[in-house]
Amino acid sequence: MKEVVIGLIGAGRIGQLHAENLAHLPGVKIKTISDLFAEHAKKWAKKMSSIHVVSNYEEILDDPEIDAVFVCSPTDTHVPIIQKAALRGKHIFCEKPISFSTEETEAALQAVSKAGVKLQVGFNRRFDKNFLKIHETVQNGVIGEAHIVKITSRDPEPPPVEYIKNSGGLFFDMAIHDFDIARFVTGSEVTEVYACGANLIDPGIKAAGDIDTAVITLTFANGAIGLIDNSRKAVYGYDQRVEVFGSKGSITIENERPTSAEISVEGGVYKDKVKGFFLERYQEAYALESRSFIDAIRYSQPVACTGYDGLQAELIAKAAQQSLATGQPVKIGRPAAVHTR
Repeated sequence: MKEVVIGLIGAGRIGQLHAENLAHLPGVKIKTISDLFAEHAKKWAKKMSSIHVVSNYEEILDDPEIDAVFVCSPTDTHVPIIQKAALRGKHIFCEKPISFSTEETEAALQAVSKAGVKLQVGFNRRFDKNFLKIHETVQNGVIGEAHIVKITSRDPEPPPVEYIKNSGGLFFDMAIHDFDIARFVTGSEVTEVYACGANLIDPGIKAAGDIDTAVITLTFANGAIGLIDNSRKAVYGYDQRVEVFGSKGSITIENERPTSAEISVEGGVYKDKVKGFFLERYQEAYALESRSFIDAIRYSQPVACTGYDGLQAELIAKAAQQSLATGQPVKIGRPAAVHTR
């Protein structure tokens, strides 16, 4: 088995998660981690054997032994890192979104295409067994033609306001997962977006220029209609549900709970609360997406979630922002075709 050597850029919460998942994959070596706060990263990396920690990611890109990079740094750094990594022949895994700008994302994809390297975007929900079941069921025609898609995605607590100031807002840091899943489960592109939003949870979020509650309506190229509802705060846990209704039936996935036990007593019927947050709910999916990327490199296979997929989700997010600002539906124009691997 060919060893795949990895450099990880950004050692925050998501970078650490990817590093720990990669460490459990056979034939994978994390050689170097870069983070602006290198001393802090070194303390965490002590439990990861033989990993070099640097503050400048260029050291990773200049290392000929490193085959691929995991880009887990802030979104506004993604595009220049992707362009430089592609130029040096590194395969790239990039956390979502690639950028907040369609033009910048297209420039990154062009660099990847020109270099002939692989780029996988981190939409981890595609690797969750429940979402995969919906995707396969719809694509195999079991429920006929998709007519209505309903996606509920609600966080248990809002993120810090300081995070929101640099996150791109609810449509880019939260709902973008739902936009990707909408495309994934229907197999159809979104052609029109209508969004409405409100501030019902934290006045600090409004002061930061964002919303905390939203409902988004999607129109798909195949004629289906989608409805997404988002909230920054669901007091009962991490709420993740999807239904696809079709001409021959429907398929629904419900929230995951620590156990499926149901207790029935005189005072009522009780179940475990839903899982607490994304790291718990999608733990297995994160591990599988890393394995999928490594397999794509090792066996020269296409990646499971391409740069084109990342771009489409960003186009929907941008349209949602425009719709919220204008109060009108927004048509989505298709970008120029970009080859992805």
